[in-house]
Amino acid sequence: MLSNEPSRIVGLVGLGLVGTALAQRLLAAGFTVRGFDLREEARDTLRSMGGVAEPGVRDVGAHCGCVVLAVFDTKDVIGVLEGPEALLAPGHVVDTVIDCSTGTPDALQALAARLEALDISLIEGPLSGSSQQIAAGEATQLLGGKAHAITASLDVLEAIANKRIHVGEAGMAAKAKLATNLVLGLNRAALAEGMAFAESLGIAPEAFLALVLATPARSAAAEIKGPLMASGNFEPQSRIRQHLKDVNLMLESARAAGQPLPLSTTHAELMRRAIAAGDGDLDNAAIIRQWWRDRTDSH
Repeated sequence: MLSNEPSRIVGLVGLGLVGTALAQRLLAAGFTVRGFDLREEARDTLRSMGGVAEPGVRDVGAHCGCVVLAVFDTKDVIGVLEGPEALLAPGHVVDTVIDCSTGTPDALQALAARLEALDISLIEGPLSGSSQQIAAGEATQLLGGKAHAITASLDVLEAIANKRIHVGEAGMAAKAKLATNLVLGLNRAALAEGMAFAESLGIAPEAFLALVLATPARSAAAEIKGPLMASGNFEPQSRIRQHLKDVNLMLESARAAGQPLPLSTTHAELMRRAIAAGDGDLDNAAIIRQWWRDRTDSH
């Protein structure tokens, strides 16, 4: 049932894989979700789930005190929030923005300061986990922002994720997400390389995965992405194109800090080749296809 209580109405901008998973969780928790996406089919999906599809971003801001963003990057976050026809256009009722994207730390710090001057709280809330894990409540949400704002939005945050970690002020959650995503992405790439190597030696993917899961090589990446790699099922729960965006942010931040990231540099090049080959919108498990192509090309 849709709620008319202002505290039980949540705005949602961005209805891709993550946004749809967030809508599912918020609706299940009893919130009315008023959402927008540029794609009509995404708005239709929200309607079919029981949400309200708004005709524009400004309309979301006119009805919702708390708005969750699930857009591609910080540039999109700023575009959604600021401008004459954006979320914070005259007449908006927004007092809290929860940004679930993986963003640019310095830009988010500056944005938080601009919003604070308008008495609007920015809470960073990037999620560590696939869209499937988010929908199941199994993702971990990293929180950046003022403690009082997080406490005031706890009902929404609890609906989004069962596990939440407050890592500091605005900008810190983006930093934490980039660092943890670095480890996660390399785990996936290493698993794919190992599976391709094992296959070249005559070990079937399913047999190799069973070996990995029974040895200290076991990892969450092997548990979740291993079966997809072995079966060749690359229906997206997360996308190679999206992770390359994150790795580019890692490399940019590392250059500014004077920290070399040689493994991530190689990983980024691997993903660029996968995207050039047409795999950008496949699940991150599809990175194994690039190892297969590289082996074929070397013959």
